[in-house]
Amino acid sequence: MGRADERRARQAQGHRRAAPKRSARGKAGRRSGIRRFLNWKTILGTFFGFCLLGMGAFIVLYMVVDVPKGNAAAQQQSNIYQYSDGSTLTRTGKVNREVVDLAKVPKDVQETFVAAENKSFYTDSGIDLKGTARGLINTLSGKGLQGGSTITQQYVKNYYLTQDQTVTRKLKEMVISLKVDQQQSKDDILAGYINTSYYGRNSYGIQAAAQAYYRVDASDLTVAQGAYLASLLQAPSQYDWAVATDTGKELVTERWNYTLNNMVEQGWLDSAERKALKFPVPKDPQGTPGMEGQIGYLWDAANNALAQQLVADGTAADLDDAKALVDAGGWTIKLNIDKKKQAQLEDAVKAKLTSNLDPKKRDVDADVQAGAVSVDPKTGKVLAMYGGTDYFKHYINNATRADYQPASTFKPVILAAALEQNAKTQDDKPITANTIYDGTSGRPVKGSDIPFSPPNEDDQDYGDVTVQTAMNKSINSVFAQMGVDVGMDNVLKVAADLGMDTKGVQAVPAQTLGTMGASPLEMAGIYATLDNHGKKVTPAIVASAEHKDRTVKFADPIGEQVISVEAADTVTSVLTGVVDDGTARVSVAQADDRKGQQVAGKTGTSDDNKSAWFTGYTPNLVTSVGLFGEGAPGTDKEGAQVSLTGAAGGGRVNGGGFPAEIWADYTFGAMGKVSKFDLNTTQGAAVKPTPTPTITPTPSSTPSTEPTTAEPTTTKPPTPTSSAPVTPSEEPTTTKPPTTAPATTPTPTSTDGWIPADPVQPNSQP
Repeated sequence: MGRADERRARQAQGHRRAAPKRSARGKAGRRSGIRRFLNWKTILGTFFGFCLLGMGAFIVLYMVVDVPKGNAAAQQQSNIYQYSDGSTLTRTGKVNREVVDLAKVPKDVQETFVAAENKSFYTDSGIDLKGTARGLINTLSGKGLQGGSTITQQYVKNYYLTQDQTVTRKLKEMVISLKVDQQQSKDDILAGYINTSYYGRNSYGIQAAAQAYYRVDASDLTVAQGAYLASLLQAPSQYDWAVATDTGKELVTERWNYTLNNMVEQGWLDSAERKALKFPVPKDPQGTPGMEGQIGYLWDAANNALAQQLVADGTAADLDDAKALVDAGGWTIKLNIDKKKQAQLEDAVKAKLTSNLDPKKRDVDADVQAGAVSVDPKTGKVLAMYGGTDYFKHYINNATRADYQPASTFKPVILAAALEQNAKTQDDKPITANTIYDGTSGRPVKGSDIPFSPPNEDDQDYGDVTVQTAMNKSINSVFAQMGVDVGMDNVLKVAADLGMDTKGVQAVPAQTLGTMGASPLEMAGIYATLDNHGKKVTPAIVASAEHKDRTVKFADPIGEQVISVEAADTVTSVLTGVVDDGTARVSVAQADDRKGQQVAGKTGTSDDNKSAWFTGYTPNLVTSVGLFGEGAPGTDKEGAQVSLTGAAGGGRVNGGGFPAEIWADYTFGAMGKVSKFDLNTTQGAAVKPTPTPTITPTPSSTPSTEPTTAEPTTTKPPTPTSSAPVTPSEEPTTTKPPTTAPATTPTPTSTDGWIPADPVQPNSQP
């Protein structure tokens, strides 16, 4: 066979082998179902089809949507605020806005707004397609957060539209922005933007903001001040220096630097001048006319509650948009505030505290701030609130501020966690009201990787004591160990379940002393949940809010069972011992108008005496009272946390002093008929009263009426031998030499606000 024949034979063989492959591929490669229609051509065609459809729809929208009339100051309406009985608390309606010509605003101040918000403002067409697309996607996905809007778009939203977060409004915003950019000059748009924006402090427009933050006209603003106001627009509620957290202050400072650096980049500010600029700390806020006394605090708290609900239900993207909706007016807002109880709380603070303060005689008296919240535990309604001496004089609401330590008022949360978690001691014994702990001052906790040895008040040793006695006397060493026994993660979990904001709080033993921040509103909610047998109570200041366009639905203040009935009731039972035989005995238990009312509560005094608390409750009323040391305005310690020691001419201000006295004066006048707790527990002072401690005399060869110098000794109660509760025959106490003859523990008396009965919490945060 020749080479040609061989080649033909090989080719023929190859064809024979390949044929079945072609046949199989043809048979197997046949597409079925949806795959017959899905290929790259179909997908690409569909994509372009949608694009064309979208473009067509946008063109139609552009043709039919006109630039509407402005909805600015002329359309602002009043808000009406009512007490729970429908009577008027106050009304607002005058918008704090004064429009100024752009020519009166320094050029470099104008440029701060462009640098902060929209560097391409002078060259763009009025919209940011990427930012708008992101906003639409966020709106459709329910996130609500917007970003990337141009100055023109923000001006259109402020002046022509509303703050509502809907796809329709966003599309209209795009169309109107394009048309406004064509119809108006950039200067007109910038002027409209800075004159309609909301800057916080109830200030609309740059003139009102300049006065609110720096007490100057817009024409007199410096570039540094302008950069702050421009930076503020991103988040007025968070960036207002007077009320900002440390994080908020850090963020607005970063934003201020970002704005100025952009100005240098754009060639609007000399780099040397930029380096010389210092952050211009704003002045403290001034009150709004008609908001004197407590009215301003109630108004502000109601606005915040409504704004938070508007964010929660998706009506507004964020808190600042929500506040703009509220400030736009047209609302009738009914508060849960009981007019009579509100007056009683104000009178109690005046009678027991402020009437005793005289800043002209004592500088420390000017540093005393009081806050209080009263809640109905069965409904969750905030019945009364005290925010400070006067909304005009002190802008921050002391009832809702959460920057001071709650101190020993946190100890009931530790006990609640122990009971809820069925926790055991290091000796594997169940933690109950009768469990024995070592109350030695400075004793190192066992079972913790983090060393902690908290001292007791005045470094006093108590020896072996029951949990009930430890709560009565607020013994730090006992609750530090209990927190470790329960596990600090578990303690903070229960704290959060009860209503405490534990975000960012470290699960370390030092937190057992209440070293985190908390507000009277927050503590009232926690204790109300205990009072409500473990069913969550979220204090609500607003009862209803209606607008001509909408009715807002608020969540039920009473929630789910967050800890067991038995755990909650046991804590309540134990806390009655604090009142009847502990740190609140003089101010509360022995109050003339108590009339046999059963009371549970806890005192607290923080590190360096910077705060003092009493949070207590009856079956129908929970009230938290806090005193805070805050450096007075005009001093070198202005706004700083300072000691209360020496206030009203006394010594240390304890939770068992002024706070408990205010609580008792208010509660026993507002409580109505006398009531008893209905408790499902076999533990605690309310179920089995604590035996009265006795003083053991020190032997002496020669009887004398003079005190002896014998060292204190401790009588140790019997140690439990099983998991069953053990009731000691006598509460362990530190014994002291008698002055005359053996007798029962003398009852302390006090007519002031500084009885040394409640321990100061050392700040042992590692």
